[in-house]
Amino acid sequence: MVMDRRFQHLSTLRTTLAVLVYPIQALADVPLRWVQDAKGRLADERCLREENAGLHRENLLLAARVQRLASLEAENMRLRDLLGSSFKVGERVMIAEILSVDLDPGRQQVLLDKGERSGVFVGQPVLDANAVMGQVIRTNPFASMVLLITDSEHALPVELMRNGLRTIAAGTGVGNELELLHISKNADVRVGDLVVTSGMGGRFPPGYPVARVTSVGHDPGNPFLAVVAEPTAKLDRTREALLVWSLSPDQRRSAITGRPAGDTAGGGP
Repeated sequence: MVMDRRFQHLSTLRTTLAVLVYPIQALADVPLRWVQDAKGRLADERCLREENAGLHRENLLLAARVQRLASLEAENMRLRDLLGSSFKVGERVMIAEILSVDLDPGRQQVLLDKGERSGVFVGQPVLDANAVMGQVIRTNPFASMVLLITDSEHALPVELMRNGLRTIAAGTGVGNELELLHISKNADVRVGDLVVTSGMGGRFPPGYPVARVTSVGHDPGNPFLAVVAEPTAKLDRTREALLVWSLSPDQRRSAITGRPAGDTAGGGP
């Protein structure tokens, strides 16, 4: 040992042994590296999933906010003299997930995971990111049932965005078809016209997209046009919906002026 320490006689032997032992050391370290790599991949995947879910919800809310822009532009063109009174304040909304779907011809309904404990009420409008889906017909503390606009028992006051022609959009029981009722034969209706909520009846806020006209028929024995429209909401594909609370006149005034609802200080009405 003294001679080896002084003259390094065994250095070649130690180097040879180190080379022979290295593969064993490397092999023993493989399981640990695999476990660490797997943990890193799982953590990255979880973060990506959470980020994707957050972006999906944010996109749903933003899409619902901007879907009324086209309707408001058309309204402003027709009513530019009343621009001040046509200013709209966005409604309050809540995202709900669809728990189950019933799309048989006799009953087209979906079940949402929000109920009375979340403030949901019978008659509440329901939308997706594109258009109107339907309205709440039953609630319990934890869930609510929504009647889709294509159900044969559903009817919705609407108007053509292009010219303001008012009519009723009635469900036919067919998943992608609505019928526009009682439109006279001399009315200006064209294929491709966008149908939006009119606000009549006070249940649905005005200006939300509902459907797009797909056919206009003339039946000699019928005094009205046979107008068919396709819903713009993705009734058979969407997994989330928006529950809408319309703002009261006081709340709209408060949002515009910045004063609390009911505050008439400053001379305003």
